Amino acid sequence: MIRAGIIGGSGYTGGELIRILLNHSQVEIDFVFSTTRAGKAVSSAHADLLGTTELHFSGDVNSDVDVVFLCLGHGNSTKFLGEHQFSETTKIIDLSNDFRLQKDATLNGKNFVYGLPELNKSKIREAKYIANPGCFATAIQLGLLPLAKAGLLSKDVHVNAVTGSTGAGVSPSGTTHFSWRNNNVSWYKPFTHQHLGEINESLNALQTDVGELFFLPNRGNFTRGILATAYTKFKGDSEEAIKLFKGFYADAEFTQIASEPIHLKQVVNTNQCHIHLHKHEDALLVTSAIDNLLKGASGQAVQNMNLMFGFEESEGLQLKAGVY
Repeated sequence: MIRAGIIGGSGYTGGELIRILLNHSQVEIDFVFSTTRAGKAVSSAHADLLGTTELHFSGDVNSDVDVVFLCLGHGNSTKFLGEHQFSETTKIIDLSNDFRLQKDATLNGKNFVYGLPELNKSKIREAKYIANPGCFATAIQLGLLPLAKAGLLSKDVHVNAVTGSTGAGVSPSGTTHFSWRNNNVSWYKPFTHQHLGEINESLNALQTDVGELFFLPNRGNFTRGILATAYTKFKGDSEEAIKLFKGFYADAEFTQIASEPIHLKQVVNTNQCHIHLHKHEDALLVTSAIDNLLKGASGQAVQNMNLMFGFEESEGLQLKAGVY
């Protein structure tokens, strides 16, 4: 058994981590740190855990745990690690965007490996510090990496993706409260979304002449999930595309190539990514779907933890989709 600590446990990603780790056969939760809820029951923030755990939020941090998850807002992980020291043996998995780009990957001698298992599995196994990918970045990269690996992304790539309201975090805002979000769809940060940086770094690591990526993110009137569609020029036929993607993901525990068009309910509440390919004339349409809180955040963080500690990659992550 290893001991895990969670920093920022009252938000959505913290809640998902607690749920997963409570059912993980190799992990004991040592503490769940919160500056706003110290002393209160974890179930006071995550009502679905009532009767499942007697854990309480802590105002103290145990620096000797085996692994710590940072579920903090962007920019706050760097600040937290500047104020708190962990033991030399403590592995750190950060869910913010603080360390995802190469220029930001090192802090006080700690070098953070980009934690997309389908791209960096061997590096993750040897890593002490992980920068967990963004949710949009995960869905989009998994849809494009096989094409980059084959050198087939020289033309422009157009991506349109829609995410649920949980992607904006637990704090309410003008575009997340029910009366605005319900029966509504809108775009935001067109062509400038912060996840573009990490997406482009991964693609360019596989192919040097990647075309420009045009990304239009959308807010959906649902709570969980991301459905991303990407299209670009592709000279081959559908069978060649399917063979390419299946070959790339042959050893990927959680990425599946679907023979029929996909939808969000297939992956919500799971750590799965489902991908579908559709050829139209000289264009290839790649559709990918994930749960933004699981494969896009906490589930992927546990997947990384499993790799780092030599556990079965799927341990704790055999979750059922809410298809019905």
